[in-house]
Amino acid sequence: MKIEEYLTTLPESIMSGQDVQLPDKTFQEIFKFAKLGKNDIFYHLGCGNGRGLVIAREEFDVKKIIGIDNDKKKTDNAEEMWIEKDKFGVNIICDDIVNASFDDADVILFWFMDENIIEKMMPKFSKLKQDTRIITIWGALPECLPVEVDFPYIMNKVPFKKAEDLKDQLLAIFGVKCVDFVTAWEYAERYTNAIGRDNPENDRFLTILQSLTIWINAKNLGVACGDDIPESVATYMSILHKYFNIEIEHLLK
Repeated sequence: MKIEEYLTTLPESIMSGQDVQLPDKTFQEIFKFAKLGKNDIFYHLGCGNGRGLVIAREEFDVKKIIGIDNDKKKTDNAEEMWIEKDKFGVNIICDDIVNASFDDADVILFWFMDENIIEKMMPKFSKLKQDTRIITIWGALPECLPVEVDFPYIMNKVPFKKAEDLKDQLLAIFGVKCVDFVTAWEYAERYTNAIGRDNPENDRFLTILQSLTIWINAKNLGVACGDDIPESVATYMSILHKYFNIEIEHLLK
């Protein structure tokens, strides 16, 4: 089957990322990357079970923390985590982030894959106060050049700097003049390690898919290193086809 068909067989919760809980080490890395500090007002949009809120409070001493999620069960669980803790400065809200207000934010963690949600959030982000830091994972905000990258963590600041095109954005994210498969693999592996996993035995499969996606996107945009398909890319395409019945070659333009 084509890769698009394979993706439709996966649970929607996996595709959207809504049931993926980031590990503590990832929150710690993100907050250090964002330079989150005690004078910041921090919003986690899609806060899940609230682990990120705990770390922001206990390890980074952030003065005001707001977690927003539209899953009542998750926000209830997040509330329970604070029963025996000092809840001063922490607010957990059950709401759709599209309807939420976060005008006072200094730092926002926003990890959503749904293009419809991202499209609706961009006008709200654009109106935030100057120097508000928005941290995403894997992909930058649409049509924006990041101000800082420690892949897979990407920082944009208000007002946004517009990218000329996807090629301009991709090269800014990867920090190279062209993308080879070694770079694609390294960055895919960073992402796999960052998002955590319940089944680490599947890590290599995920890394193969992600690295091929990165390289093919670079090839189609004209920023891959060289004109030929590297032997490693051909080999992994063959592995997907032979052992998993997944075809990805058609994505090459």
